[in-house]
Amino acid sequence: MPDSIEGFPLFPLGMVLLPSEVVPLHVFEERYKQMIGECLEEEREFGIVWVSEDGLKEVGCTAEITQLFERMEDGRMNILAQGAAPFRLLRKIDDMPYPAGDVELLEDDDEDLDTDLADSARERYADLVDRATDDRPSAEDLAGLDAYAMAATVDFPLQAKQSLLELRSEAERMQAVSELFAATMKQLDFMERASERARSNGKVRG
Repeated sequence: MPDSIEGFPLFPLGMVLLPSEVVPLHVFEERYKQMIGECLEEEREFGIVWVSEDGLKEVGCTAEITQLFERMEDGRMNILAQGAAPFRLLRKIDDMPYPAGDVELLEDDDEDLDTDLADSARERYADLVDRATDDRPSAEDLAGLDAYAMAATVDFPLQAKQSLLELRSEAERMQAVSELFAATMKQLDFMERASERARSNGKVRG
């Protein structure tokens, strides 16, 4: 894809998509049925941008349609989309049948990634996955994961995901996800202790 794209189809949603993250989408509005239909025909990507309480965010993520599950007679569709690359919305276009805009694909700043930082983030991620699933990722699997790939599998708050999307260095993202993994582990610890106390005496102390 070029560094900038004019007339790029946009799908404003109440969600944040990260590169490598896979999400199911139900497409039912007429304008988006047309948009996704054209993307399928042209094998073209579209962009997902978060509509927060503060309005439409400037930084979103391109999405590739990886699977069309179902296409109903009225044109509604169930698709699977995967995040590809972050972009910045430069200009909204209002004269197309669906939301669109001129966008700039965002590149990372040149910065060396600290090996110890990356290893620490991956270990914290492994601890979290092991805690949640009783299935710890192998060292080989962990070595191939960047910050986006790890964060894409965890249900983080939307603002945290948006902040990750807007960071322009892998080092900053690794630091951010490492802190998020640690905070999530603390939340799980608290919930477990609270559950144990509730079972023991029906009371939970803060």
